[in-house]
Amino acid sequence: MSHANDTPDTPASGAHCDEEYSLPCAEALLAGTLALMTGYVQACCDSHRDAMGRKITANLQMLADAEGFTPHFRTVVWSLQGRWAQQGAGQGADAANAALSAAEQRRALWLTAPETVQ
Repeated sequence: MSHANDTPDTPASGAHCDEEYSLPCAEALLAGTLALMTGYVQACCDSHRDAMGRKITANLQMLADAEGFTPHFRTVVWSLQGRWAQQGAGQGADAANAALSAAEQRRALWLTAPETVQ
């Protein structure tokens, strides 16, 4: 059962225009990617940002490969995908270094065991 009508909703019809959209696949992917980019900037947790960044990179890859866009648009999207992939790789390395330094900090608090116990 589809909730989408053949005619567009107007404010007078009482329907919520901002809740449902009927978009072609590539346009829906583009809209979703832009929404993810907005969420990425506004995210409060780094764990969410990492997952969103990976999804943005994957979506941009699909958009770059999608038919129906001009070659110029696909070139721009391909460039963006490369930048997002590079940014994600850099953040992954930074997170690994932060985890390593945190582990080293915990080890600095360890006491060495005495050689003999009385």
